[in-house]
Amino acid sequence: MSLNHPGRSLAQAASGILRLFGRPVRRAQGEHGVVLAPYRGYGSRSEVFLIGRVFRQSQADPAREHGLRSELRDVGRRLSRHSVAGATVTAHFYGTTVKVVTDPDGYFRVHLRPEAAPSPDLTWHAMDLVLEGPTPVEAQGQIYIPPSAARFVVISDIDDTIMLTGVANKLGMLWRLFVADAQSRVAFPGVAALYRALHAGHSGNESNPMLYVSRAPWGIYEVLEEFFRLHGIPVGPVLFLREWGVSWKSPLPRKAVDHKQELIRNMLELYKDLPFVLIGDSGQHDPEVYRQLVNEHPGRVRAVYIRNVSRDRHRIAQIEELAAAVVTAGSSLVLAADSVAMAEHAEGVGLVAPGTVGAVADERVAQDELAARTETREVKRGTPEQTAAAVEGGHLQDMLASGPEDAPPSVVVEPKEPRAADPQGLGDEKPELQDIGARHERQ
Repeated sequence: MSLNHPGRSLAQAASGILRLFGRPVRRAQGEHGVVLAPYRGYGSRSEVFLIGRVFRQSQADPAREHGLRSELRDVGRRLSRHSVAGATVTAHFYGTTVKVVTDPDGYFRVHLRPEAAPSPDLTWHAMDLVLEGPTPVEAQGQIYIPPSAARFVVISDIDDTIMLTGVANKLGMLWRLFVADAQSRVAFPGVAALYRALHAGHSGNESNPMLYVSRAPWGIYEVLEEFFRLHGIPVGPVLFLREWGVSWKSPLPRKAVDHKQELIRNMLELYKDLPFVLIGDSGQHDPEVYRQLVNEHPGRVRAVYIRNVSRDRHRIAQIEELAAAVVTAGSSLVLAADSVAMAEHAEGVGLVAPGTVGAVADERVAQDELAARTETREVKRGTPEQTAAAVEGGHLQDMLASGPEDAPPSVVVEPKEPRAADPQGLGDEKPELQDIGARHERQ
């Protein structure tokens, strides 16, 4: 909040809260304000998934005025919104029809196997949805199916990985979540160029699936969509969110159950022929979740990129455990101080096209020209076992501790031994990592 204009900042904050809570869902809407709202779905050529919600809200006045009064009215509409439980939704997709029923919160989940093969010329496919009486409503969902050219799947956290939301700082998280709008939700410098490169892949036309996982509420879905659009970040097939259940009768968020492991396990099973790239941050539970998944699925995770947003000793210990698990599986971990460090490694191992590092670096400077690059160091030994032993011996922690307090170094942890060839050929010809600054390896 600005100290020079506290009144103006407070007014902007209040307006931001009103806009966020009052943002009505303007999708397929029938009589009496019944809304059928599908979210982006995902799938393969053999099965697809889609989540949506049915609810009732008071209808907007087409001639309503703009400004504070309008925003206050929309807040009232949002808080008085009622879930429609027990409603039947019919889904049609490539010759298959299924009926599903909404749960107590109004959510429905479609899982079907298409009778006809989805068109190989498309990545996004339309799913027709019909809400049956008493108020029939039609809508169309979008399903992402990766093309045959896809070589890997990216699963990325959102909070403090793509956008700075301050998850490690609860007050900062609430401020950005409930006050800032999509334009002011700050993207980490260079992250958009990096994600575009990962989506395009080494050849530039792979259309690799980008799956985004978050514990935020479904209620900010439209805000996240707008954030992705404004910053040019590839739109993901689905945003895995949760419902906080905020209403007049229940003003506090419901306690959330961490669902990331289950969701990613489902993705690993669905895209069983593709390796994965996992991207997260050090501030919450990503290292613990990713470590468990790497242990359960050795050889499936090509690389793990962790944005370093916390220097808490407990978090460093969790990252050490993740690093040991990743390198034992023969893969790579990058604890990154910025997006450029991730891009350097991704380009070095052939995940993205040549020139990606320059594009990410240019975007980073354009967005934060005063930010100084930190050095990149390595914990790299001959074999996975030797590299894991170096991590367990404290080499990773020593490197992190030796950097400046306000600018921790990036650290690449991986074995020197070449990776065995994988089904997608990502490890067949692993180019040497380019010189990415000062190298430090404890002998």
